[in-house]
Amino acid sequence: MKNLLLTIVASFVLLCQTSGQTKNADFIVKGFHLDLRVQAMKMPALKKFAEQLKDGGMNTLIMEWEGTYPFKNHPLIPNQYAYTREEVVDFVNYCEELGIDVIPLQQSFGHVEYILRNYRYKELREDQKDFSQINPLKEDLARSLFKDLFSDMISTHKSDYIHIGGDETYLLGHSKESQKKVAELGKGRLYGDYIKLLCELVVELGKKPVLWADIAMKYPDALQGLPQETVFVDWNYGWDINMFGKHSNLLESGFEIWGAPSLRSHPDNFYNTQWEKHFRNIREFIPLARGFGYKGMVITSWSTSGLYSSLWESPRDLVELYPVRRVYPLSGFNILISAYFDAVNNQKPLNVDDFVLGYAKKQYGFSNEESKRFWKALQANPYEINQGEVGSSDLKIKSVKDSAYWVLQELNDLKPKLNQNEFAHYPLMAEIRARYLSCMLIEQKLNQPEFNESQLKEIIAELKKLKDNNLNARFAALNKDFIYPREIEDENELRNRKINLLYERLSRAKQ
Repeated sequence: MKNLLLTIVASFVLLCQTSGQTKNADFIVKGFHLDLRVQAMKMPALKKFAEQLKDGGMNTLIMEWEGTYPFKNHPLIPNQYAYTREEVVDFVNYCEELGIDVIPLQQSFGHVEYILRNYRYKELREDQKDFSQINPLKEDLARSLFKDLFSDMISTHKSDYIHIGGDETYLLGHSKESQKKVAELGKGRLYGDYIKLLCELVVELGKKPVLWADIAMKYPDALQGLPQETVFVDWNYGWDINMFGKHSNLLESGFEIWGAPSLRSHPDNFYNTQWEKHFRNIREFIPLARGFGYKGMVITSWSTSGLYSSLWESPRDLVELYPVRRVYPLSGFNILISAYFDAVNNQKPLNVDDFVLGYAKKQYGFSNEESKRFWKALQANPYEINQGEVGSSDLKIKSVKDSAYWVLQELNDLKPKLNQNEFAHYPLMAEIRARYLSCMLIEQKLNQPEFNESQLKEIIAELKKLKDNNLNARFAALNKDFIYPREIEDENELRNRKINLLYERLSRAKQ
């Protein structure tokens, strides 16, 4: 029903466009959201990416620096991959010379584990065990902290905007103080009053606040009283426009609105990229946003989900936060980036088939037949595995695994005449997925009630075969200029952990 509604609305918008009734002929803001929560890019790679944005006709880059930003007065917030202040200033100046406005994104409500993990900020926590969210009633403390953080970012950025986050506030109304306000005024006012404080702070600092639109759509009274300079970003990754709430409330709010599709998002992870879904999202949402009269378009690219697994030293002391989901680095997604450029710069909706075939011919030197094989391989096998089940499908893991090996064979058989290094990411991703599905099939066998010890020898041999491969070296070689060596080590270790642990556990059990 949701997809049907989205199709109906999109059809109406396209009809308006062809009859000359479009509200907005082009986007003023053409941008990219870069998430550095994991896979912090080397500075030369960042500059090269900025050049890619310029060449693609982009004029805006939203930087979700998170722990890579070097705050002056808060040394516990930057992580081991943080840039120097000189590097940040140099990068912003470099982008400005290219005609790209760099907007800093500082999460200020939810998704602030990397700040609240430190007990210096413990009074701001909505929960003393889940550090993900600010208590919105701690207004004085929050204002003091974020005035300092925003001011710091203003000193290194030249943009008229600051993105304050504001999405996915999962703990909204969680604490006793928050529950009391919810009982009196509702969640909309709990959210809206705190967001109003942040937005007004940004305006006082001479900037315009930008925030994600999901919670404000869910609680429309949160829109009341916000500064008129506020900009909302309507992120939609292929769902019904009313998924978060009544969409018309946002359209009729009077605030400037930007749209945001995505090229890496749930359920993408290291083992699965849903290529066709992202192409379809770009094709459908961008013309839809044009019809709504959105002033900007900023595609998102999430390196992780923003959810974390905690490693505790004691019941109250945290050692580390590990991202629950990691995605293959942005280095492997040039085809989707180019598709976004094409869609945002043209009035007609993206013709996905024509685009992919044309890209494969131009970028990799493929024939028409080879290009079709390439596109068929990308479309195949998008299924997510959860608890031994294949998504919402009736397929079995073995069938999905066999399909993944077919994809791998197809991509290995294709021999690009151009840009071999770029193309090498596809078979590497395919092999990572095939290997993962082999492990999932083994795990499923181990979970069957009829499993017995006689099967262990064969399973251990299968796991050893999965362990002995050159994927780590290939991943390091392809990404050595993109992300830091230590992060490459972390990615390889975390990606292989399940196979390695399973092999060690079963090998010991067999002794």
